[in-house]
Amino acid sequence: MSVAAHSPAELKPDDALADAARPTSMLSDMATLVKLRLTGMVVITTLVGFFLGSGRSVHWLVLLAVGLGTWLLAGSASALNQWWETGPDSLMLRTRMRPLPTGRLTRSTALLLAIFTGTFGAVLLLVGTNALVCGMGLANLVIYAFIYTPLKRITTLNTLVGAVCGGIPPLMGYAAATGHLALAAWLLAGILFIWQIPHFLALSWMYKDDYARAGFRMLPMRDPRGVLTANMAVLYSLLLLPISVALTLLGSAGAAFAAIAAALGTALVLLAIGFRMQRTRTTARRLFLASVIYLPLLLGALVIDRVPHESHATGARHPLVLHVTHYY
Repeated sequence: MSVAAHSPAELKPDDALADAARPTSMLSDMATLVKLRLTGMVVITTLVGFFLGSGRSVHWLVLLAVGLGTWLLAGSASALNQWWETGPDSLMLRTRMRPLPTGRLTRSTALLLAIFTGTFGAVLLLVGTNALVCGMGLANLVIYAFIYTPLKRITTLNTLVGAVCGGIPPLMGYAAATGHLALAAWLLAGILFIWQIPHFLALSWMYKDDYARAGFRMLPMRDPRGVLTANMAVLYSLLLLPISVALTLLGSAGAAFAAIAAALGTALVLLAIGFRMQRTRTTARRLFLASVIYLPLLLGALVIDRVPHESHATGARHPLVLHVTHYY
């Protein structure tokens, strides 16, 4: 349920084994189960959507509710993902030392944690924001845990489904601030969706053998020469340029954001082209790391250079009270 929620931590096998040799506690294992760092990134994208939809004043209680509620639902989705994939995780070098494959946590514990965090997160979103936000949050959990997760072993199209999960949190943030969805929200969601494709294609190329070992159907498994994988990475990197600049053309961001978005997008495209020319683990890693740097810089620039409109801030007038205006 996240931006790159479907992307494993970038660890070499030796790193994973070294980490596993360190003493762990139940608390740290639970943090691993909910993918604390990755779900934190989900919250950031949600809050960017909230700020994009806010006027000149920010409703801080609503912001707190949508941030915490989204984090709890994302943690639930991550726990359910690992609950489903205990077997495959035990076969992958990067994941076999996670709490469930090693038995440090039981699958029943993981399921109970997922139910608790998911329920609490949904209630918090319903009471603290509005029904639209709660509905999108629950839909994202279902898509990630019960559609994307099993699809990973069935079809290479799982990557596109996983990318949808990354695009929903900014919509939730925008809807929490306004009570509805507008074009600016969909553009931001589009950026998050498109960004995940080159990000994950680079990662799946780097660890294609590990994915194959677990029986996951990633594009590099069907594309051993990597031509289609690299072409898709270039195509989606190119698409980031017009969709990000469109926020300025729409009047939701300033000229500085457009310049930064163009510069960051061009750099990402050039690295994707480099991966296309030489399809090696090194060039894939460069593209992957560049995508990791690209996103927070782009989102930070958007928050700083956004153009607030008072007309946006209509849906969150009453913090912690259910309030929905209209949907479109």
